[in-house]
Amino acid sequence: MLNRRSFMALSGAALAAPALAQGSAARTLKFIPQADLTVLDPIWTTAYVTRNHGLAVFDTLYGTDARYAAQPQMVAGHTVENDDKLWRLTLRPGLTFHDGSPVLARDCVASIARWGKRDAMGQTLMAYTDELSAPDDRTIQFRLKKPFALLPEALGKVGSSICAIMPERLAKTDPFTQVTEMVGSGPFRFKADERVVGARVVYERFAGYVPREGGEPQWTSGPKRVFVDRVEWHVIPDQATAASAMQTGEMDWWEQPPADLVPTLGGLTTRITDPTGLIGCLRMNQLQPPFDNPAIRQVLLKVVDQTDFMQAVTGTDPKLIHVPTGFFCPGLPMASDVGLDVLTSKRDYEAAKTALAAAGYKGEKVVLMGASDFPSLKALADVAADMLTRAGFNVDYQVMDWGSVVQRRAKKDPIAQGGWSAFCTFWAGLDQANPAVSAFLRGTGQSAAIGWPTSEKIEALRDQWLDAPDTAARKQLAGALQRQAFTDLPYLPLGQYFNQTSYKPSLTGVLDGVPMFWNVKKG
Repeated sequence: MLNRRSFMALSGAALAAPALAQGSAARTLKFIPQADLTVLDPIWTTAYVTRNHGLAVFDTLYGTDARYAAQPQMVAGHTVENDDKLWRLTLRPGLTFHDGSPVLARDCVASIARWGKRDAMGQTLMAYTDELSAPDDRTIQFRLKKPFALLPEALGKVGSSICAIMPERLAKTDPFTQVTEMVGSGPFRFKADERVVGARVVYERFAGYVPREGGEPQWTSGPKRVFVDRVEWHVIPDQATAASAMQTGEMDWWEQPPADLVPTLGGLTTRITDPTGLIGCLRMNQLQPPFDNPAIRQVLLKVVDQTDFMQAVTGTDPKLIHVPTGFFCPGLPMASDVGLDVLTSKRDYEAAKTALAAAGYKGEKVVLMGASDFPSLKALADVAADMLTRAGFNVDYQVMDWGSVVQRRAKKDPIAQGGWSAFCTFWAGLDQANPAVSAFLRGTGQSAAIGWPTSEKIEALRDQWLDAPDTAARKQLAGALQRQAFTDLPYLPLGQYFNQTSYKPSLTGVLDGVPMFWNVKKG
């Protein structure tokens, strides 16, 4: 853990570094991220800290605007022919990778193909695709089996995993193997030589980046103009130390100050930048006992109290939470109240113990992973450990840093061989907006996201939703899908909360959405 003394030592070392490398203070943005950046590849993991890193280093073919609509970003535009089954995307001229090589259509094709093997919406797009090719250096061509109107939204999604465009030589890496060489075409270059694991991540402005012309910056769309020379992420796991660094002006921006410390940050700008919030999830490993048994998963619905989980994260301010929350983000078109009574009926631990025994639970160890350096996730895991124990599970609560959770949760091994049973995480509301984007609302077993649930009924309803003719039909199918999800329980919804971010008032241009470092100016 980075305490006050080690933080000051690191700051001192930074100040002693050559002025040319450091840049002036006015041109260096110092940011406290939600956790350490342990995985660099934004395709290999869905961790948001890696997604945020990915958005700085890599560009995407489309961006997402404030209305959650896809807008051209790396592409100048597209044409659609042959009854909406032939899409041609044309790259903007002058796109360059950080190694000086031009961005070509074949780089994009390889990047899309790699992303399409890991991301839920990418898998769907590729299932609709008959052929993906690069007829020339600036044209990306999709020949579809049937129309897929969400193609731009898929390629421009802001949620994990983003369709990060990288050189073909890197994009040809097996999608289940991490890419560690960070060469993108985004507005920032990753400074591998200055990375200090557990302490610091550094980016510098990419002088060769050409922002798209026209429009205004909104979320990940519009011109990405960079007004700082350098962005430093300072990893400060101790929250009191982070608060002190903000209060004294050593840091410029704190991504996720815990709710109980926000009142101490007087004089700073503190606001909610993402109106879709964050939705908590308890994800179970459905390849291993005991959560491979759907009857055992159902026991959790008798005891989960979403208010307990959300208040553990935010405190008692009702403006910061929304319960009950189902499988789709409240306030967005696919949100449904179907089946929510299972979350609002009486919570009954004795009934849970009886149901657990009837379901055949044999006392198998439940390894619950918690994140020591991620306060909101640690709060969720603490409540989950208590809930599972009181319900009669044999809980082995193991607390580790979030980076270790991210690495370990990818393991499919049995408990005795270093596997796991459950962990808590958050998804941004946009990542649970609908069945197309929700990575956890899949039932494809070994090829599904970590947790690997199997449900033919969920998959069938999802396919129907994708083929539905209009919003009314999709809304009805979303309700049916939610009802099925409460039966199969691919994960346990824990409620919605609205995260706050804090930064110096002299910092201007901070965009709504996720942390992005273009458009930001230091006063």
